[in-house]
Amino acid sequence: MSFKHRYIPMTEQDRAVMMKTIGITSIEELFRDIPESVRYRGTLPMSSAMDEPTLLAHMKELAGRNADSERYPSFLGAGLYDHHVPAVINHILSRSEFYTAYTPYQPEISQGELQAIFEFQSYICELTGMAVANASMYDGATALAEAAVLSSGATKRKQIAVSRTVHPEARDILRTTARGLGLDIIEIDYADGVTDLGKLEACVGEQTAAVIVQSPNFFGCLEDLTAIEPLIHAHKGLLVVSTNPLSLGLLEAPGHIGADIVVGDAQPLGISSSFGGPTCGFFAVAEPLMRRMPGRIVGQTVDRDGKRGFVLTLQAREQHIRREKATSNICSNQALLALCASVYLSVMGKAGLPEAALLNWQKARYTSRILSALSGFKLPFGAPFFNEFVLALPEGTAVSEWNKKLLEAGFIGGYDLGSAYPGLQGHMLVAVTEKRTKQEIDRFVERLGELA
Repeated sequence: MSFKHRYIPMTEQDRAVMMKTIGITSIEELFRDIPESVRYRGTLPMSSAMDEPTLLAHMKELAGRNADSERYPSFLGAGLYDHHVPAVINHILSRSEFYTAYTPYQPEISQGELQAIFEFQSYICELTGMAVANASMYDGATALAEAAVLSSGATKRKQIAVSRTVHPEARDILRTTARGLGLDIIEIDYADGVTDLGKLEACVGEQTAAVIVQSPNFFGCLEDLTAIEPLIHAHKGLLVVSTNPLSLGLLEAPGHIGADIVVGDAQPLGISSSFGGPTCGFFAVAEPLMRRMPGRIVGQTVDRDGKRGFVLTLQAREQHIRREKATSNICSNQALLALCASVYLSVMGKAGLPEAALLNWQKARYTSRILSALSGFKLPFGAPFFNEFVLALPEGTAVSEWNKKLLEAGFIGGYDLGSAYPGLQGHMLVAVTEKRTKQEIDRFVERLGELA
């Protein structure tokens, strides 16, 4: 076979030579072990072959059908938000030394990537008020499930109490993880948009490894962590808090309120929503739990000449130690997206992050106030919220129908809570970020009023 043009598909002559070498006379012979009864003999419903210009035009036309947040003001959150992404982030990420970097097993040639991860860890510790953070997780949901695993291992208990105000998809992943490890998941109901403290206290006992709450929770409401913390610590269990990192520009760090593990998704920190991912999870713990953390940690040290350097440390994964001693089988981190978050935090700084958080808080309050003034609309929960809130639509209406009409009017509407909470049919979860202008908000509210 000719290697003169490596990246040009093979010719018919190349194909003939390869088939002769392996002793077949047709491509069909490669599939002879597949029974005829399961083979598809029809024609796939797709277009005929296109030349490159035609194909590009076709793909652009298909992409143009997407209602993206660049053209449609988005009021959809539910875990993935339309935040401002500073232009410098894509500039840094497009540098080849970052986007081509893989696992930094050889620290002598990976100092740049290792330093970037170390700074991500440092930022997460400062935001969350925790002692140690790892080099990132796949996303916030898997980080939450791993927190439950850590809690069970640290306490030698099997029961996990999780609030129903935690993201429904994160709870699904938690249940899937728990099934394999024999963990007992108990869900605690909510009242007025936050965890029902009475029901939580009744469920927590000597067999409870951890209480898992989210604040701001899935409804956007702020949980009373100071009231939850003593309920689990009285039984020597652990408090796991999932949080929106942007909200920590305004709110007290969970670590300062008694959290033992703080997890979340770094997507609000300069990571594009990109039609659903990828994102980047973070995982931070109090110092006694440091050696039980999943994933990897980058540590700072000095070389033999006394110069600062960075290395992977405390590597308690099954790739490094005996499988039965491993803390987790998480094998990769999201280094490139962790870099996104680091660049965002360094660009925003100690003044910019609180300002962005404050804009989210103010704009969400403005939107909720004028929406609740419309006839037929109301706010069902009285708990304080960050940048997301629950809106009850006029009785007898479906959120899906409202969202179709909003899309026709040029808006991406909120999340249909009835799809995850049967008791909240006709309730929309509305997210308002710093990107939404007053004009966009007013037009969105005006359109809802017209539809009503």
